[in-house]
Amino acid sequence: MDILEISDLQVSLIIIGIIVIAGVVVFNWMQQLSYRRKVEKAFEHKHDDVLLNPGATNKKSERIEPQLNKKIIPELNEMMEDQAGSIDTARESQHDQTGEDAWVEEDLSAICYTVIIQSDTVLSSAQLYELLQHGSEFSKPVKWFGQLKAGEPWQELSLEVNTRGYTCLQGFLQLVDRAGPVSEIELSKFRDVAQEFAFQVNAVIDCPDIVDEHEQAVLLDKFCANVDIMIGINIISKDEGAFIGTKIRALAEASGFKLDTEGVFKYCDDDNMILFTLSNYETAPFLPESMKSLTTHGITFLLDVPRVANGEKVFDQMAHIARLFSNTLGGIMVDDNRVPLSDNGIIRSRQQLQEIQDQMSSQNIPPGGSSAMKLFI
Repeated sequence: MDILEISDLQVSLIIIGIIVIAGVVVFNWMQQLSYRRKVEKAFEHKHDDVLLNPGATNKKSERIEPQLNKKIIPELNEMMEDQAGSIDTARESQHDQTGEDAWVEEDLSAICYTVIIQSDTVLSSAQLYELLQHGSEFSKPVKWFGQLKAGEPWQELSLEVNTRGYTCLQGFLQLVDRAGPVSEIELSKFRDVAQEFAFQVNAVIDCPDIVDEHEQAVLLDKFCANVDIMIGINIISKDEGAFIGTKIRALAEASGFKLDTEGVFKYCDDDNMILFTLSNYETAPFLPESMKSLTTHGITFLLDVPRVANGEKVFDQMAHIARLFSNTLGGIMVDDNRVPLSDNGIIRSRQQLQEIQDQMSSQNIPPGGSSAMKLFI
């Protein structure tokens, strides 16, 4: 009887142990599943890892078929409206303090975290120099502007220029560039630097909410990623033939291109703004010293859509020059998959370009405008 009782006890303990272990396993599995979902949500805006994927390129040089994610447009519109309201409120505050409507740049304010510092006394050069030195600590561009007195124009402050006599400052930390959105940590750091400066000089400071501004940065980055497109036209040789470097250079220069030190021909407007480029379809750059001996099986025309105003007109110009090159060199116009590029293909690319640029304009980021040139760099 004693042996049987002990055996029953052991069985009971074993069953209890199995139930406990199973419960722990199920609990851990549920925790892991929950964690995985959180991670996937946090990293739903994916980027190729150049180190893990040797074939990956950075966002700036990536060339993909234009596909707009229209789901984020309403969210960004709402956030932009809130941002505009914040700017108007800050401008009213600034007007109350100075007696003048003296804002630096609306487009700069819309894509930056903006702080306003108002002092009752003149800020010294040493104080401003110490503030400006912090600019190099951030991964995104930082700008500071100063105003000598109410009604006078704002002047950009620089470490290279002796700055003094200012009583009002505006500081800007850019929210987004092609590397992605600013981090919440950097936003907090910029705010802390500005607040510490204001405390030291006994000035009044206005700082927007960090969480709201970071949400704005994330949405703006998603929008920018959707319109950050390069449209290309390739010309490849026929029957494994090759194009001669001297002939390419002669055609390029006759068409208005200029060869830069990076090995790319650039076609610019009268203000020296790049409209589109001509590069080697193969890996070797077009260097001045090697053009005489260079041969290649293809060339590539590229248009950086967000950075060009009047995109349709510029694209037509690029396509026209590409046809001239194709006829003169005896090549074939193809897309990135080496599929012959028909007139209908050219028209579709033109329509896609216009759709992207229309979306940018609808968000008050005109293609080729000052905001676009800051965001897409």
